[in-house]
Amino acid sequence: MNGPFHRRLVPARPDLAAAHLRGRVAAERFAPGRPARVAPSLLDLTLDPNPTGERATQLLHGEVFVVYEERPDGLVWGQAQLDGYVGYVARDGLGPQRGAGRPVTAIWSQSYQRPSVQARVLGELPLLADVPVSGSTSGFARLRDGGHVPLPHLTPSAGDPVAQALRFVGAPYLWGGRSIRGIDCSGLVQIAHLACGVALPRDTDMQVELAGAPLPPDAALARGDLVFWRGHVALMIDGQTLIHANAHHMAVAVERLADVEERVLAARGGPVTARRRP
Repeated sequence: MNGPFHRRLVPARPDLAAAHLRGRVAAERFAPGRPARVAPSLLDLTLDPNPTGERATQLLHGEVFVVYEERPDGLVWGQAQLDGYVGYVARDGLGPQRGAGRPVTAIWSQSYQRPSVQARVLGELPLLADVPVSGSTSGFARLRDGGHVPLPHLTPSAGDPVAQALRFVGAPYLWGGRSIRGIDCSGLVQIAHLACGVALPRDTDMQVELAGAPLPPDAALARGDLVFWRGHVALMIDGQTLIHANAHHMAVAVERLADVEERVLAARGGPVTARRRP
C-alpha cells in the first residue's frame, strides 16, 4: 500500500488505519470510521495535526468526511469521500451525516433565511457544495436543515471542463484552494472536471500520473488537454491558449502556451514535463 501518494490517499498510519484496510496494512489499531458532513462553506485540511499548518486542500460544504480519529486538540483525522484525500480538519467544521443532496452549480451562492432575495443570508455556498433539498418555494429550493437557495443556482450547468474553468477567470490564487474565493492550479483542473461529472485526483503530481492518457511529444494539443510543468498544471482552451491558476498573476488567467513556456524557462522552472488528455 506504500507509494508516492500513500499519505494523501490511504487512511493508514503506523498507529491507526481504517478498518477496511485490515490485513492490507500494518497498524497498531483499526477504526471503522464515522461519516460526517462539512458544515462551513469551506474547510481547510492539513497533512499534519497542526491547526495553523499549511493548507493541503479545502473541503466544500456538504462533502462527506469519514472520521477515523478524534483528537483532544480539536482536530480529527480522516478521509474525504469525494476525492479520497486524507488529513486533519477541525472537529467543529463537521456536522452530522445525512443523505446526499443536490450540487450547487453557481460559481458561488447563498442560503437565505426565507425565500426572498432580501432575507438574511445564513451561509455561503461554493460551486459543487452539496445541499439537502426538500422542496421549492417561490423560486427557491427549501433545504431540509433550514435555509433557502435560489433554484437557478442548482440548475445543472452545461459545458465541458474548459467552459467550467473559464468561469474562474480573475479568481485569486490560493495554495490548496478549491473555490472562486481562492484556488490553485490543480484545484482549478479538478473542480472544472468535477463540475462535468469527471473525477480527477486533487494534486498536480497525482494528475500527471493518473489523469487520462499521456500524449506523445509531437501530438497536437486540443481543447481540454492538460499541460504540466514541475509542480504546475494548465488546461488547454485550444491548441495554443491555456487557462491556469498561477502565482505569477496571483489569479486564474488565460495566456498563450508559448508565453507561459518562455516565462517558466526564464525563471528556471524548466520545460513542459508532460501532456495528458483526460
